[in-house]
Amino acid sequence: MDKRDLAFGKMNFILLAVGMLVVIIGFILMGGDGSTDTAYNPDIFSVRRTKVAPVVCLIGFLSMVYAVVHKSKEKEGAE
Repeated sequence: MDKRDLAFGKMNFILLAVGMLVVIIGFILMGGDGSTDTAYNPDIFSVRRTKVAPVVCLIGFLSMVYAVVHKSKEKEGAE
């Protein structure tokens, strides 16, 4: 299989990997202990879990969309 047959260039794959890493970091930020029936944990409503982590995930997903639509320079030169 020739390099010209690939849908994405090297930069697209790098951007996808970085976006996936950012999404994984966002999900890690959302994690933590939850409340149980016997004990209430107010940390489930912390700023890190409710605001920061979803924004980090959103940035990661948007960067992955950008990586898909990004036209790599090596593909432009081949056409």
